[in-house]
Amino acid sequence: MHKKSFYKAVVFALPLAALAGCGGGGATVSDGGAVLNIYCWNDEFQSRFRDYYPDYVSTNKAGDIDTLEDGTLVKWTMVANQGSAYQDALDNALQNRGSAAKDDQIDMFLMEADYALKYANSDYTLDVIKDIGLTTADMANQYQYTKDIVTDEDGAIKGSSWQATPGLYAYRRDIALEVLGTEDPTAVQAELSDWTKFDAVAEDMHTAGYKMLSGFDDAYRTFSNNVSAPWVDANKKIVLDQNILNWIEQTKDYTDKGYNNQTSLWSAEWSADQGPEGEVFGFFYSTWGINFTLLGNSLADPDGEKVEGNGHFGDWAVCQGPESYYWGGTWIAGVDGTDNISLVKDIMLELTCDKEIMKQITLDTEDFTNHKAGMQEIADDPEYGSAFLGGQNHVALFVESADRIDMSNISPYDQGLNEGIQTAMRDYFLGTVTYEVALDNFYDAALTKYPALSR
Repeated sequence: MHKKSFYKAVVFALPLAALAGCGGGGATVSDGGAVLNIYCWNDEFQSRFRDYYPDYVSTNKAGDIDTLEDGTLVKWTMVANQGSAYQDALDNALQNRGSAAKDDQIDMFLMEADYALKYANSDYTLDVIKDIGLTTADMANQYQYTKDIVTDEDGAIKGSSWQATPGLYAYRRDIALEVLGTEDPTAVQAELSDWTKFDAVAEDMHTAGYKMLSGFDDAYRTFSNNVSAPWVDANKKIVLDQNILNWIEQTKDYTDKGYNNQTSLWSAEWSADQGPEGEVFGFFYSTWGINFTLLGNSLADPDGEKVEGNGHFGDWAVCQGPESYYWGGTWIAGVDGTDNISLVKDIMLELTCDKEIMKQITLDTEDFTNHKAGMQEIADDPEYGSAFLGGQNHVALFVESADRIDMSNISPYDQGLNEGIQTAMRDYFLGTVTYEVALDNFYDAALTKYPALSR
């Protein structure tokens, strides 16, 4: 299998005005193109494509062009998701596709949850059913939230995903046994089933010399994905939901009491807290985070064998935690103007709708894929278990969590405002500014990014 890269759901959005003036009218698509051009920010989907797409044949030495069985070339344009680089490049390709050489015109691209609506609500993306030709029956086993997240204002589904990303709480079995007297996931879940209990365990962990969480951002998605209303109301006013306020209050409390290690997501210190010398009880992670990021960070020798005794391999387990949530996810979108519409359709069918392919991805990588029947079969398999998680069938927990995900309160502004509140509140958590100043800083940055909004 292709060596999988760590997938970090860190995204940076351009102002929504970047897609203004994209025109209207019906989609224009055709077949017969010699090159299928795909834009993405890392090699996660590329590895899935090469490992599981049935018509894939080979890759050139440079690693940026694949050949399919019928001779079609697949050209990958990969722009790192740092700053707004990826979306800058993507927006440029979309806006200028008509003037590009035929073999350079963008046909497909990848997008993440926090900015999916930006593209779903543009005329650049194709209706998966009306324009591309998938049917509701083809997509019937996809988790509903994965369709909701890319549904435009008119009800058209504008993308399809091979993965679902429900979240869990991953914890260290050895610490649980020492402090809680049990490592069993069911018993640990009983101790963490709501935030009041979670806070009580955080106090117990502190008393025993451990941290409940690593940093300021670890619990953010469990709060932000359970808000009662979108970030922006019908009058384009930014709404600070009570659940975001609850995250701020809890994080400030944990910081002042020493319940966290004051790290930031993706920092070296945060990664080290998951490693052999870490003293943090657990991490909120969705599907990709457990089998990619946590696994890699946990090993004493990342290039060594994945066996018990290599760092904390085998010493982790997962439970539902206080709330159901999701984190991240990647969607495939077809582009209006593609000259490879049949290939776009076939890729979506094979890599996002085929049960056997979806199951095989999960069995090979421990990722959680977007096929309810396939995932239920693995969840019900008494022989299935993750060696990294001490033999636990984590897919069964993901199945329970995925059905409870509610996407009714997403908005096109989620990426910028979610990042903005986390960045602005960091100084408040550290005590370098007051809450009022941190809030002002958040609004100032938000209105700079989104001038059409108001406080």
